[in-house]
Amino acid sequence: MSASLSSHILDTHLGKPAADIAVALRRVDNHSNATLLAHGTTNSDGRVSPDSWQFDEAVSAADRELSTGRYTLTFDTQTYFDTQNLTAFYPQVIIDFVVSDHSHYHVPLLLSAHGYSTYRGS
Repeated sequence: MSASLSSHILDTHLGKPAADIAVALRRVDNHSNATLLAHGTTNSDGRVSPDSWQFDEAVSAADRELSTGRYTLTFDTQTYFDTQNLTAFYPQVIIDFVVSDHSHYHVPLLLSAHGYSTYRGS
């Protein structure tokens, strides 16, 4: 059994979900090397659901399981803010987190051109 992962981005500047943001999921090993596992794009509601991740072809079936360990989510915020004609202070946001059990992990991102916050959602 493995954990599942979703994310949700809210643009706090515009007060609405942030659509069309590219997101990359990486597994981090004990030496802090990160391996790309999957990528996704937020939908019109600013969400990447567990079934919308697109895994890299080189990733084995076993590695597609979200097992316990360390991971990162990288959000391409520069491209998003470029489409909004805003200058972004953070061209990308990287959230480093740990999966410790087989439950569902939801990683929300509250985003503006000059700041962001995150937390473990439900």
